[in-house]
Amino acid sequence: MIALSLAEIAAVVGGQSYDIPDPDLMVTGPVVIDSREVRAGSLFAAFAGEHADGHDYAQRAVEAGAAAVLATRPVQVPAIVVDDVQAALGALARHVVERLGTDVVALTGSAGKTSTKDLIAQVLQHHAPTVWTPGSLNNEIGLPLTALRASEETRHLVLEMGARGIGHIRYLTGLTPPRIGLVLNVGSAHIGEFGGRAQIAQAKGELVEALPSADAGGVAVLNADDPLVRAMAGRTHARVTLFGEADDADVRAENVRLTANGQPSFSLHTPTGCSDVTLRLYGEHHVSNALAAAAVAHELGMPVDEIATALSEAGTLSRWRMEVTERPDGVTVVNDAYNANPESMRAALRALAAMGKAAQAQGGRTWAVLGPMAELGDESLAEHDAVGRLAVRLNVSKLVAVGGREASWLQLGAYNEGSWGEESVHVSDAQAAVDLLRSELRPGDVVLVKASRSVGLERVALALLDSGSEVAGR
Repeated sequence: MIALSLAEIAAVVGGQSYDIPDPDLMVTGPVVIDSREVRAGSLFAAFAGEHADGHDYAQRAVEAGAAAVLATRPVQVPAIVVDDVQAALGALARHVVERLGTDVVALTGSAGKTSTKDLIAQVLQHHAPTVWTPGSLNNEIGLPLTALRASEETRHLVLEMGARGIGHIRYLTGLTPPRIGLVLNVGSAHIGEFGGRAQIAQAKGELVEALPSADAGGVAVLNADDPLVRAMAGRTHARVTLFGEADDADVRAENVRLTANGQPSFSLHTPTGCSDVTLRLYGEHHVSNALAAAAVAHELGMPVDEIATALSEAGTLSRWRMEVTERPDGVTVVNDAYNANPESMRAALRALAAMGKAAQAQGGRTWAVLGPMAELGDESLAEHDAVGRLAVRLNVSKLVAVGGREASWLQLGAYNEGSWGEESVHVSDAQAAVDLLRSELRPGDVVLVKASRSVGLERVALALLDSGSEVAGR
């Protein structure tokens, strides 16, 4: 964060100082909400959570080097007391971003946000100092914490924005107003909470509504291949640029193909020229993510050859998202267990099928170890059934459905597709899946592990990569 005195921070957040001997003391370290992450000069924001109250750790934070605590009550150590720590954190983030004048790029979508954000960050880092959302910290607390990591050297600030209802993205854009807004897609993630795709589109479109006008430099980057996203062009005063495989896309891919390992290769076309790209990521779905990143980079002035080089060098920054690891015995584990929705589940299965072609030619098999997809509401049965059927249609060698009722729907969908029989199986939990796989995997097999975050199915992938471990309980 840029250096600010405690007096300046108190003024920005409308707080009252308590037990602060020197109001001119500078906050020079990061703003943190976990006392274990405090460094010299930090500001510790004390949140009262479900299981712990940050105020109870205020003294520990100051002893570890925090300049002060942002709190809702006096805590017997230097503190700035406010009515609402979350609101204060947001006000501080907005102040810092406005003072820096950095280019803010915000992105949202039902699927692929984090992978695309990681691509944008790696591409823009080639161009100028860039700060981006770590992992999926894309909510009302994670977003200002990310913005507060920006410094005087930061040219680009890339912020992932999530939403679980109407108004959420509008709130986030008020904290860190973006100049460039990217909408990836409108899918089924959280459809049970939203009530339908129309409501999801309404929520995601709040991003483009928040952009400045074209005359003021605002740019809406929209997916030309998604009709609900393309229609958002009518909801913004910003200039619109389209990405995708559609003929009228400003940034598009041609001659898309997959390498023998399932990595996408294509010709990247932009308004300033074209260049070839071969991604290090796995699965054809990453082509759209790469095009989105390329469109943002193009709008920020990067030449096409530099964009293509950066895309071809980019890897996975966030854990458990198509992490591909080959064990010494030749078994390949694809850990995509961070989260799941119908769109990302289908994309992961297609990636597994592509990766498995080479393995199957050498006698290996493909395994889809899948768990429930959460928050699908009335669509849950149909969506789980459809994913199970797709696994059959893609000729995945064996489906292992892990968990309760929703997992049984996955397995039933595969069984009812009519060609598998005993090649699909339903097991009760992660340990049962590990026991099955350890007894049956052989060299050359490729194993995909994927489910919603609440399922914790990454334990299966981690156990398979550590053959001596058992799956830890939750």
